[in-house]
Amino acid sequence: MTLTDLFSLDGRVAVVTGGAGQVGGEIARGLAACGAKVAIFDLLAAPEGDGVRSVVVDVTDRAAIERATAELSDVPHILVNAAALDSPPDAPAEEVGPFEDYPSESFDEVMQVNVKGTLFACQAIGARMAAKGRGSIVNVSSVYGMLSPVQELYDFRRADGETFFKPIAYSVSKSALYNLTRYLATYWAKSGVRVNTLTLAGVWNDQPAEFVDAYTARMPLGRMAEAKEVVGPVVFLASDASSYVTGANVVVDGGWSAW
Repeated sequence: MTLTDLFSLDGRVAVVTGGAGQVGGEIARGLAACGAKVAIFDLLAAPEGDGVRSVVVDVTDRAAIERATAELSDVPHILVNAAALDSPPDAPAEEVGPFEDYPSESFDEVMQVNVKGTLFACQAIGARMAAKGRGSIVNVSSVYGMLSPVQELYDFRRADGETFFKPIAYSVSKSALYNLTRYLATYWAKSGVRVNTLTLAGVWNDQPAEFVDAYTARMPLGRMAEAKEVVGPVVFLASDASSYVTGANVVVDGGWSAW
């Protein structure tokens, strides 16, 4: 077997949840470039072409995932859970206020997508993989799930007297994925399904300059990630190159967690 063969995804079917987003879309295109037939499961329609198709699916609806999966050409060989919800920059003041006042409704909404959405996709698609005796699942997490957010990065939001804290729900939801991964890695180990976590640091997406400056000053590599830099680690975890890797957390964070 050549090195190229190890990383090849020819003839494999992949599902990427959240593929209408920046990182999920890059992952979907990267898997397709390595030979996979990719279905994006997202609440929003995503661009199609070159081995990528878009299926409108609400990942918080397990029955919808089941229906969409049943319509694919084969039981997926690869599942990448990239669907996620975070408080947007224009989130209501109560969402970015003190922890003590964080709305339970906002917490529930984030957990529904980030944790239950991943759980449901693993139940619906992972079960089919296990029945086939093969498969690779990649759960996309964040350094904010592994480590606490650095609240000082958001001082620029407070400069004019605004109250702002990076909210709690995203961190809690992304932290939950580590043990979901470990649980499933051991649960399906003898069924030939590998399950791993991919932990990412910040990806550049035209964030405010003040945030980027503060963020990159703390980053050992001195810059945010480009979305395309996520593809290589995902292909590694999805392919035969990682055939002995399961239950692991692959950290792709530019050295953020090395401090």
